[in-house]
Amino acid sequence: MVGVYLRGMLVTFALVSSIGMQNIFMFNQAMSQRLRRAFLIAFFVWVADTALTAVAFLGLGSIIASNAVLKVTIMLIGGAVVVWMGWGILRSAHSAQFGNDNQVLTLREAFGEAWIVAFANPQALVDTSVTLGALRSTLTAAQAIPFLLGIITSTAIWFIAITTLIGLLKNRLPRRLLMWVNIISGFIVMGYGVVLIFHAGQAIVGALF
Repeated sequence: MVGVYLRGMLVTFALVSSIGMQNIFMFNQAMSQRLRRAFLIAFFVWVADTALTAVAFLGLGSIIASNAVLKVTIMLIGGAVVVWMGWGILRSAHSAQFGNDNQVLTLREAFGEAWIVAFANPQALVDTSVTLGALRSTLTAAQAIPFLLGIITSTAIWFIAITTLIGLLKNRLPRRLLMWVNIISGFIVMGYGVVLIFHAGQAIVGALF
């Protein structure tokens, strides 16, 4: 079972290390918040990611994939929310400062956005469900729990590592770096939202014509 647990960790490290909304969100918060607060936000992200993993591992993402109306609706709403998040990052870019507890997000907002970056993209949910579903099909019932625990452990390690590394190094970085990080991140996040809305529009046009 230890081997199954370690396999779950290794597979997830490969998946979670790719650039995505969660990593962008984590990077921004680690850069702009004091370390203690950044760790708390990292915990919020981990909780939301664990919920997403459980949903995907159980194959519930296929419900969205099989229901065109639900998928399009979530894409439209999620895309609009993501665009708004990106615009908020851009608006705050010029006032960004390292280690400012009162900047960017309150803890309540951070908790909400941790769930948004995890679940706002239904395509990511479907893709994650397909990936984890394929892996789940190679496991016995007894192996499923150790594998899932490996996944959850690796995401916790990843988020803690990002927060710690950036939190320790940020004071050695140029003061204007955070502004540019926020500008780039804002455009990337808005891009995610625009792509979601575009795909939803394509689906609607395809259904009508």
